[in-house]
Amino acid sequence: MFDSPYELGEKIRLGEDAWLELKEVRFANNKIVGPHRDGVADELAAFANGRGGVCVLGVEDGSRDIVGIPIDRLDVVEQFMTALCHDVVEPPLIVHVERLWLASALGEARAVVKVDVPPSLFVHRSPGGYFYRAGSSKRQMPPDYLARLFQQRSQARLIRFDEQIVPAAALDHLAPAQWQRFRTPRTRDEPEVLLRKLAMAGVDEAGVIRPTVAGVLLAAADPRRWLPNAYIQAVAYAGPSVVPDGQPGSYQRDARDIVGPIDHQVIDACRFVAANARVMAAKTVGREDRPQFDPTAVFEALVNAVAHRDYSLYGSKIRLRLFPDRLEISSPGGLPNTMTVDSLAYRQACRNEAVTSLLAKCSIPDEGEGFHFGRFGRRTMMDKRGEGVAIILERSAALSNRLPEYRLIDDAELLLTIFSAI
Repeated sequence: MFDSPYELGEKIRLGEDAWLELKEVRFANNKIVGPHRDGVADELAAFANGRGGVCVLGVEDGSRDIVGIPIDRLDVVEQFMTALCHDVVEPPLIVHVERLWLASALGEARAVVKVDVPPSLFVHRSPGGYFYRAGSSKRQMPPDYLARLFQQRSQARLIRFDEQIVPAAALDHLAPAQWQRFRTPRTRDEPEVLLRKLAMAGVDEAGVIRPTVAGVLLAAADPRRWLPNAYIQAVAYAGPSVVPDGQPGSYQRDARDIVGPIDHQVIDACRFVAANARVMAAKTVGREDRPQFDPTAVFEALVNAVAHRDYSLYGSKIRLRLFPDRLEISSPGGLPNTMTVDSLAYRQACRNEAVTSLLAKCSIPDEGEGFHFGRFGRRTMMDKRGEGVAIILERSAALSNRLPEYRLIDDAELLLTIFSAI
């Protein structure tokens, strides 16, 4: 917004409005004493809760004079803004901070800091509460306004969360190799048309075609840029607990944050399990390796986790924990619709229709470091039959003689425990 210095300068001359906030920065002993951190946080959150906006630091509001910021203090200002966006606003804001030269009334070039706040996927609370932008000022949201905004920005609304536009993303952020794999030989659609048909892109309020949440999850190099917790945190523990017992080597054996498009995350997480799980050689007619966990069950569990987790829950990631006696996979979000833990193996419900549809088109590698992905009659990540949970239960029980367990934690996280066969 207001991308060129000229356009921004002309906008400043007109003064604050629904899209623009101006702040003069005052220092004392190299510390910022004005504006107050909480007040700026309220303004930025109000932009994010609405249609977005721009805050320019280094401009006096009343006179609209570009007073600037000393060059040697630009780092301090940028750190000030970054810290309040991450530490003061909940959930944290994703903003774009830029340093610019603008001409003062006397024609002198003065440095300012421009903070571009896109409309958010989430509803943000700042120190003063929940705000929205009304003209040139912020206002506290009335309860009915707040409730409506929460509904609009949650998966409960008519447009599912995975089909929602990601305001700060552009089509260029989607890697061509990642979305072109969904093109069939008969498809002749232009890229924008194809992406919209696949629900990987949509049109925002300004008529601009932008990626959706599903598009970012399946085709962005790193979805965390827009969805910071869209990754798998994998840890292999030496002992049966996450708490070390004080003995050398008793804590973590391996740990990794698994990132990238979510189908790649599944493959990499399977390889993490393969690299850290034990294998026992059974003495039969010939040598037969017996894995600690059934590879197909692990694969299905991880596909289900990335496909059905609630991506609208900010601050929650998929957690994979490997212990000597069990494997735990925690997936953010309660169960959709009226499903229960007991009915998981018998019923089918989907939270992310666009994501699951795309995963049903993603190919599975033939082989992969101990995981034989292609040996269970399917060539894609998902199918439409809803058999994943039954496969997890049956194959794991056949290997370890113990059924895996599903538990719903605080109606906000689904925990699957697969028990070791060794």
